[in-house]
Amino acid sequence: MAITLSKTATRRVQGFLDKEGGIGLRLGVRKTGCSGWAYTVQLAKDVLEDDIVFDNDGLQVIVSRESLGFLDGSEIDFVSEGLGMTLKFNNPNATEECGCGESFTIGKAPVD
Repeated sequence: MAITLSKTATRRVQGFLDKEGGIGLRLGVRKTGCSGWAYTVQLAKDVLEDDIVFDNDGLQVIVSRESLGFLDGSEIDFVSEGLGMTLKFNNPNATEECGCGESFTIGKAPVD
């Protein structure tokens, strides 16, 4: 199981951590949107008992066991699109994404 960040995303997140504080990047999913699931992205202040931690060039990427099945194998990049900048998920588990890019569908929800 793995989740990776591009060098650009790693540098950008590290810049936020240096400025805002925190120990790493927390990724997850929540049920919502027109396609069923949405990504959650936060600066992590701690590691919880149920978390899995990935090292990405010295940057900790923290994911709860509950979200890992939805995100496993994802590659995350930092991109500029038009006037906006965002983390872009390349998630091999997503079978569809909504037109706005805010939510995605998983063919079969992962089980523990």
